[in-house]
Amino acid sequence: MTRVVLASASQGRLGVLRQAGIDPEVIVSDIDEDALLTALDPDLPPEAVVAKLANAKALSVAAELPENLLADCVVIGCDSMLFLDGTLRGKPGSPEAARAQWKSMAGSTGHLLTGHALLRIADGVITHTEGDTGSTKVHFGEPTADEITRYVDSGEPLHVAGAFTLDGLGGWFIDRIEGDPSNVIGLSLPLVHRLVRRTGLSIPDLWQR
Repeated sequence: MTRVVLASASQGRLGVLRQAGIDPEVIVSDIDEDALLTALDPDLPPEAVVAKLANAKALSVAAELPENLLADCVVIGCDSMLFLDGTLRGKPGSPEAARAQWKSMAGSTGHLLTGHALLRIADGVITHTEGDTGSTKVHFGEPTADEITRYVDSGEPLHVAGAFTLDGLGGWFIDRIEGDPSNVIGLSLPLVHRLVRRTGLSIPDLWQR
């Protein structure tokens, strides 16, 4: 049976896969995202930036796989960032940064970009390396100053891409989206479906039994 390995600590991504019939092994990559971002060409398109981060995570985890997974598995690495006003925005990391980000996002429209990397491994060898970036247009509402403060105080926006969620408390402040909702949560099901098919597998091959 082909196992799926999720190279991410994201509960959102894990939830998307589980709800879609896949119960992956979770192995978190140890790459330094900030250092990698600093090393990238500043002229790279935003879609390429998240794609490179996703690929680095997948390769990092593939290099540490135990023997039982090396025999037959698919490794999925992802990275999400919000592209708004010409800049990429990741996880704010602090209440002050999250509050400032929400003040700039309120009433605006941005694109949630999620880079995906998928590695097919058989008998310890990477046989396929696939990747793509999903983009979903997000129309932000206009929460009051008190709502922003209380949302930031909840802690949720501090450690998620763009300082918001679609499937959590942040969903109250999203007017609408255009595109794939699972991409906003952090893992695009239709995109991963396409990548899996390129390896010669089908999604039902990966459903838990």
